[in-house]
Amino acid sequence: MYEWNFGDILDGIATVLPPDGPALIHGERVITQREFTHRTNNVARALIARGAQPGDKVAFYMHNCPEYSEAFAACFKGRLIHVNVNYRYTPEEVFYIFDNSDAQTVIFGSELRRHIEAIRPRLDKVKTFAEVGPGGDFAEAYEMLAAEGDGSPLDIKRSPDDMLFLYTGGTTGMPKGVMWGQNDLRQLTLAGLRALGPVPETLEELVESIRASGPGPTCVIGPPLMHGTGLFTAMGGMLSGGAVITLPNLHFDPLEMIEATHRWRASSWTIVGDPFARPLAEALERDPGRYDVTCVERATSSGVMWSVEVKRTMLKHMPRAVLIDAFSSSEALGMGSSMMTAAGEIQTAKFAIGDRAKVFDENDQPVAPGSGVRGMVAVGPPNPIGYYKDPEKTARTFRMINGVRYSIPGDWCVVEADGSLTLLGRGNACINTAGEKVFPEEVEEVLKTHPDVEDALVVGLPHPKWGQSVTGVLRLRNGCSLDEPSLIAHVRQHLAAYKSPKRIVAGDVALRAPNGKADYKSATAFAAANLAEEAEA
Repeated sequence: MYEWNFGDILDGIATVLPPDGPALIHGERVITQREFTHRTNNVARALIARGAQPGDKVAFYMHNCPEYSEAFAACFKGRLIHVNVNYRYTPEEVFYIFDNSDAQTVIFGSELRRHIEAIRPRLDKVKTFAEVGPGGDFAEAYEMLAAEGDGSPLDIKRSPDDMLFLYTGGTTGMPKGVMWGQNDLRQLTLAGLRALGPVPETLEELVESIRASGPGPTCVIGPPLMHGTGLFTAMGGMLSGGAVITLPNLHFDPLEMIEATHRWRASSWTIVGDPFARPLAEALERDPGRYDVTCVERATSSGVMWSVEVKRTMLKHMPRAVLIDAFSSSEALGMGSSMMTAAGEIQTAKFAIGDRAKVFDENDQPVAPGSGVRGMVAVGPPNPIGYYKDPEKTARTFRMINGVRYSIPGDWCVVEADGSLTLLGRGNACINTAGEKVFPEEVEEVLKTHPDVEDALVVGLPHPKWGQSVTGVLRLRNGCSLDEPSLIAHVRQHLAAYKSPKRIVAGDVALRAPNGKADYKSATAFAAANLAEEAEA
């Protein structure tokens, strides 16, 4: 089997891409394919000239911008390892990532300089700081690196074992660095594409395919590149020679995404479930016909449930689109998928199991379809190498069952009689109430079907009788007021009584991170504070 390296792919396809075609688009900024090739070669060579060696880590601490994608590609070309850093982290959390990853280089946005300055005296391992901005003092301007050199390809021999890191916060403990090999990631991508027809199986075949058929799709990426959903989509776009569109607004603006789609005739969307899809659908409904998004052929979501009601609305405006709900995590790609088109609907949270996936119970026994037994989804190889510098967590997540090494991040489901999966939620967020297990996502999806509810999270609060009390935390639609008994009754119409919230609170609380994923920590604190105030009143 052919072994791939992403730097080699970028070098190869650059020889046949239209030089003046767009590679990166960010508002009014357009980086052509020629500029992308020259600038990424220069950045890679400049980092090496400053001491970076193959396998050294480069930490990315910035909002979405073309420089993120450029430096990401430069890491592939220079055999350096990308490390993502959440820009919402506190300085101490940022220090942890830099230190834990052994970052040799840090590339940061100027808007985050003050955080870098606060921790820099302790960053003994970092040898190079590059600022996406003016630079100065301890940091060079990134633009100087991109302009330094003649843009020619690097004379470097790469390996299919070259890696990228994806730090995942999860819901317990400190963030963990998931180590992915480039060839393994490429094989996973090709396996998915083979189901649709023949694919290029070597670099030479890929180059000839682009020469004959042209560059890949134009992709609009809604979530941050600092998270896997956005990052892997951008990577796929770059490796196909397509154009990657990111959005300048630091907070998701649905109209910005719609306008970019209309302007550039984008064929692909990347979002994160209802937190992105619902405002997009509502914006399209408010002003039908103003923007043409019928060019969208595929919209992909991962990480958060995507409700059938919202999908239905979106398909009214992009009738040719395939809406793909990918059931994956940073350490387990391909657990399952759900696809919906205008031709037919599919139930929320119901997925077709992935080709490499199985479901095991707590005793590592396969769960029989239709048995009603809850199980955890396990994904077979290829999988990540493990968590960086954490053999204990690696051993817990990546386990041998019947001679096969599986990735088991802790996602619970029920296997229906037809073999499909109904997702219950991540085990470490499970609420234990009076001995019964309640998965938050299951209750959240019911709450979000109520017409007064804009968004919902469900958390477990300590309770002297039940151990944990199921508690809903809501953002209500404009003009709606909290009717707690009505909302609890709404849940009881759809779920067992023990799954219904004992209490529900609502207010102006941030329930989601910028990538659309649930912020259970903030929701729990908000609920606890509100109920404590009520008890004291």
